[in-house]
Amino acid sequence: MGQIVFIPRELDPNEPRVAVSPETVKRLAGLGFDVIVEKGAGLGSRIPDQDFTAAGGTTGTAADAKKADVVLKVRRPTDAELKGYKSGAAVIAIMDPYGNDAAVAAMAKAGITAFSMEFMPRITRAQVMDVLSSQANLAGYQAVIDAAAEYDRALPMMMTAAGTVPAAKTFIMGVGVAGLQAIATARRLGAVVTATDVRPAVKEQVQSLGAKFLAVEDEEFKAAETAGGYAKEMSKEYQAKQAALTAEHIAKQDIVITTALIPGRPAPKLVSAAMVASMKPGSVIIDLAVERGGNVEGAVPGKVVTTENGVKIVGHLNVPGRVAASASLLYAKNLYAFLETMVDKATKQLAIKRDDELVKATMLTDGGKVVHPNFVKAAQEPRVEPAAIPATTMVADASAKPAAKKAATKKPAAAKSPSSKSEGTA
Repeated sequence: MGQIVFIPRELDPNEPRVAVSPETVKRLAGLGFDVIVEKGAGLGSRIPDQDFTAAGGTTGTAADAKKADVVLKVRRPTDAELKGYKSGAAVIAIMDPYGNDAAVAAMAKAGITAFSMEFMPRITRAQVMDVLSSQANLAGYQAVIDAAAEYDRALPMMMTAAGTVPAAKTFIMGVGVAGLQAIATARRLGAVVTATDVRPAVKEQVQSLGAKFLAVEDEEFKAAETAGGYAKEMSKEYQAKQAALTAEHIAKQDIVITTALIPGRPAPKLVSAAMVASMKPGSVIIDLAVERGGNVEGAVPGKVVTTENGVKIVGHLNVPGRVAASASLLYAKNLYAFLETMVDKATKQLAIKRDDELVKATMLTDGGKVVHPNFVKAAQEPRVEPAAIPATTMVADASAKPAAKKAATKKPAAAKSPSSKSEGTA
């Protein structure tokens, strides 16, 4: 009997995704693993049990986790699940460890070797393992679909004998993977699209998709990207200038989609209540960062809020899970590609190379200890999550007098030190 890979049914009722597909079951079997999928694990992603068994896997129960050498999951295991894992098992999932130090410490105590897929380095060999990109891509698509549904009007311009329907004006804030896909999807649907980001490199990408780029292009803007391709947290002066530019623009938009996130801290507030109040009745805002506090004042996780002036603020949770059938196929491929690098092809056994850069970047716990440098003190000194960048910092100066703004732009010294700022995924 070979080593066992177990794929459980996700316990979170709001998580329809599954960590394996029929294709990856077949590939895992080819690597020498015995694959056990918990009964019903794929139903939320429209994958019936018989598809897994036809691909070479078997159907089991949650108790089968006890004999598994590898557990593949979507979300971090709960305390109850950890009790069912054997010590030394490799558990690979989206662990969401920031602000969850107790959960990280619990995984160490359980003796599992835990890997956090969202820490996968963005290097060439790891592109196929990049869960943030695969899931954000679908989130960007779904954001536009959700916006179109809530907008309740046509997105493209339509010219008829009875008159002309104007194209919906759509503004994308944050042009990472999700933002780019949102731009592309909105353009396909015929919307007039503008987008903003603090990274100068994305300007050309935005324009190549047929959208217009909007940003304060000063000296700080030119140095606002890390070597890893992430956005840096900008100075208060830049944030105020950018807010002033976007405030007037947002008032004219029909749809706004925000995607800005900074790893390890709550989402920055980009859209103030005043900006929301300036929008037309029937306008829609989609906040893709709502699970980390949100980019929009007034956004409520898991709800669609209608403001007094008739603007809908959409705070759907787990947006990739809203297209679970597609998201699971991509996520399963991400996990398989990573696990394959840890298998000895000659012996067909799991052989974790702890000096491999992918392993070092993603391993959270091992041998009963927290080993990731960002969380190594989690068991002893619970991390205090930093406060969100407040709306007063990001948008309150949007109505400041122009003269004050010009004075702020004459301080390049403050703008030249973004290297010490946190990285972002805008």
